[in-house]
Amino acid sequence: MKYLPISLLILALATATAFAYDPSPLQDICVATNDPNSGVFVNGKFCKDPKQASADDFLFMGLRNPGNTANPLGSKVTQAFVDQFPGLNTLGISMARLDFAPGGLNPPHTHPRGTEVLVVVEGMLLVGFVTSNQLNNTLFTKVLYKGDVFVFPIGLIHFQLNTGNTNALAFAGLSSQNPGVITIANAVFGAKLPISTDVLTKAFQVDKKEVDYLQAQFWYDNN
Repeated sequence: MKYLPISLLILALATATAFAYDPSPLQDICVATNDPNSGVFVNGKFCKDPKQASADDFLFMGLRNPGNTANPLGSKVTQAFVDQFPGLNTLGISMARLDFAPGGLNPPHTHPRGTEVLVVVEGMLLVGFVTSNQLNNTLFTKVLYKGDVFVFPIGLIHFQLNTGNTNALAFAGLSSQNPGVITIANAVFGAKLPISTDVLTKAFQVDKKEVDYLQAQFWYDNN
């Protein structure tokens, strides 16, 4: 019994850590600013004096217009993260607009700091995510139609592909003001500096010629 209080404390700390993504705000608003002289540093950004905030700080119009899908991937992701939308600072949420040409792909990627929930507004999308090694890298995949919603758990590799004959549009909400994006192919084969060929030939079980070819490609970023 003497260890019970310590056990409960450890459990409480573990539970708190498990549910803590972005820190909870301790004030009503904390509009991000790049001017370090105008406020205090909170959660990765300086905050302007709340008395100087206005309604415009909480408005983002960047998702109004279609993204340009005339690129090698046939897709464009328009982010409304804290860097683009300062009013999100400390609020633990963000959004994105995803535009797809027919056949357009948002390639396999992860958000290391946020879960993503996606709703299809126009067209159809083949979507999916892959679990970790612990669950045998299992693929969960569905074809989504207008009005359908799908969730991608935090940190897991996922993708979206327009399998229809018309443009597709989706919006995503994420559980972080700055969820981050790691596009798998870009990170592995387009790293600066390049990852050692010895590492990649063993990891992908291919020969050096194939690795050299992949590293020589232009890895387009659709964000």
